[in-house]
Amino acid sequence: MNQSSVVAALPQYAVGEQIGEGGMGVVYGGVHRQLGRPVAIKRLPHAVAEDPRMSERFEHEARLLARLDHPHIVPVYDYVRQQGEHLLVMERLDGGTVWSRFASDGLTAQQSCGIVLAALSGLHAAHEAGVLHLDVKPKNLLFTSNGVVKVADFGISQVVSEGATLVTHGGAVLGTPAYIAPEQAMGNPLSPAADVYATGTMLYELLCGDLPFERGGGPIAMIQKRVFQDPRPLPKVPEPLAGVVMRSIAREPEARYRNAETFAIDLAGAAAHLFGPDWLLRLNIPVHLAPQVSASSTRPSLRPVPERDTVTLAGQRIRATLVDPVPAARLSGSTLVPAAQVIKPPSAPWALWLVAALALVALVVVPFVATGTPPDTKITQDLADPVKVEGTHLVVTAAGIPLADVPQRGPEGFVLPGAARWIIGGVVTAQVDEQPPFLLESSRTPWLSLMGTGSLLLLLFAFAYLESNLRALRRRQTGMAAVIASVPLGLGLGLAVWLLVSVLLKHEPAMSIALTCGVLGAAAALSASLASKRP
Repeated sequence: MNQSSVVAALPQYAVGEQIGEGGMGVVYGGVHRQLGRPVAIKRLPHAVAEDPRMSERFEHEARLLARLDHPHIVPVYDYVRQQGEHLLVMERLDGGTVWSRFASDGLTAQQSCGIVLAALSGLHAAHEAGVLHLDVKPKNLLFTSNGVVKVADFGISQVVSEGATLVTHGGAVLGTPAYIAPEQAMGNPLSPAADVYATGTMLYELLCGDLPFERGGGPIAMIQKRVFQDPRPLPKVPEPLAGVVMRSIAREPEARYRNAETFAIDLAGAAAHLFGPDWLLRLNIPVHLAPQVSASSTRPSLRPVPERDTVTLAGQRIRATLVDPVPAARLSGSTLVPAAQVIKPPSAPWALWLVAALALVALVVVPFVATGTPPDTKITQDLADPVKVEGTHLVVTAAGIPLADVPQRGPEGFVLPGAARWIIGGVVTAQVDEQPPFLLESSRTPWLSLMGTGSLLLLLFAFAYLESNLRALRRRQTGMAAVIASVPLGLGLGLAVWLLVSVLLKHEPAMSIALTCGVLGAAAALSASLASKRP
């Protein structure tokens, strides 16, 4: 890219080679001729200059940026708008980025917490001045030669996109989709909570080496996950630190920290809880904190922390597991549209839900209408009393499962064992010798039997676990293991419905009906689980 117009617009600077490039512009190195001060010169895209409305907004934003004076914000020395160029002259930092350290040597949990505290300190100062960042990420956190962390590129995203995420029709994203807040992606009103989300996502990644959502699928799919799905729980990080991170990346802005400082207070306290009140002093990263945050960072631990968890977390360096290959868009024309016009809610798997609903309806109906082929004779009595029928041997079964096999006790009849009397509820099938079978009905309430109360308990157990599995699948807290587990749970649900209805209506328990209900329950549970599992 020709830089002659940049040289002409900045005669007081010796403009050097290009040292960086992104969707928001190109960065050149330079030196102030009189002061000898090294600088970085940000050349904004020509689309800024070509759009008068955007140009005016950026000039207003540049004045705000120039007034930001904070140890953890890259200072803006100058802003030049001439000869079709929009140029920001900033402090040049040659200590590398947080990303470069994270991807090479790795960072300990304490270092990551210190870095993020520094970033939050700078962000809060910017928010107080009315400037949102909207592109917080490890590559936008730079180190000075003395190891001080500074946040770069304040406000540029807010100007060029008016806060909304922009994408091309080909799917490239202006900005960094891995850290974009859901409300920013949808073009909704923005607040400091958007930067809290991006910073929390960055901390999540620094602490475990991965992002809160599955990678893959391209930038649009990445944004879609952040809008419509809940983040995965932070792995291998104990409380209270994990809880602080997860609160910062809640999907709804109201559920997050209201500003960067409240996030910093809780983060500092959680780090002190895990690493001890002197944890910041042991870091080689200078961090300038507000009084409330500083007090929280040295507050003694109130609850004991398992030593092995703290040692494991403190002793290892976390590195980036993958370099995100998502291409960035260039602000170079009318191909950019708001992301909200492109992303759509995940299509509802109506066919699976329909199968689940039909199987569930059939499961409820079948035990009521299918009663088997009952014998002609039925004896109703208290099963604690002997069964008085002619013969020498009595066999009692339910759905083909033997419950009792007793001999004749003379004139008093057949005495069922105590276990059988406790199991039997409703009616069962009985047969004496080679005579035709008959129904044996207990006169006691079904709730005093295992067939009655047990089937109800099985029904409640299977339903509760299925509901829990479906909720976990919707929240992406589990995967195929829950789908597989739904099959035996659905089978148990179907058998419980069959047995409970049979007992209460005093139908003959038939194995064919039991198998039918079990299969229907498994089909309903499997279909619902597959429909609930998010891609």
